[in-house]
Amino acid sequence: MTIETLDGMAQVLNSMENTVKLRNQARAERRAEEAAQAQKDFQKKLMLAATTETELDSLASRAKGSHDAVLRDQLMGLMMAGF
Repeated sequence: MTIETLDGMAQVLNSMENTVKLRNQARAERRAEEAAQAQKDFQKKLMLAATTETELDSLASRAKGSHDAVLRDQLMGLMMAGF
């Protein structure tokens, strides 16, 4: 084998190695982007769940307040009727 042939083979091997490195780097970047997007989606779901929980607590509080008001009104009615 001549030196030119060896140099050519070395260039091909270097090119192949660079291609593999670039491909692996692109895959790693894509996985990182997908992980970041998944984390953002998860954070949105958590925020939605927290908002829903707050709304449910508010509704429960209003319902309890309404129930307490009805009981108070009934008690006042009974007291006014002389029971």
